[in-house]
Amino acid sequence: MQQTDFVSTLFDGYSNPDKVTVAFTMAMNAALKGHSATIILMAGAVELGKPNATSKINIGAPFQPVAELLSKYIELGGCIAVCSSCMVHNGFSQADMDERYQIISAADVVDLLMGAKGSLQVS
Repeated sequence: MQQTDFVSTLFDGYSNPDKVTVAFTMAMNAALKGHSATIILMAGAVELGKPNATSKINIGAPFQPVAELLSKYIELGGCIAVCSSCMVHNGFSQADMDERYQIISAADVVDLLMGAKGSLQVS
């Protein structure tokens, strides 16, 4: 896993669309400012690692739908990482995850956070 300037760690999925939207909004804004960025999906947020999982998350103005944020974020070079232990704990496998996303270990999470210039923990 390559180090990035900004890391947004997300712990909630469908149960809290506000937190999902804020995490994706901030990561996209970091990318828009020219920073490399990673969103780490942990705990319940790993459900967002499935293909098209964000398609129905839209909390309304002034925020963009998460699927639009995700598309722009990836277009700007943003990375999505899925915690492997959290993925397995929540009953998913790598085959369930979007192929664009990286599956990472707990050690990778620590390395990303320690190497980032800035981070946002959304829990």
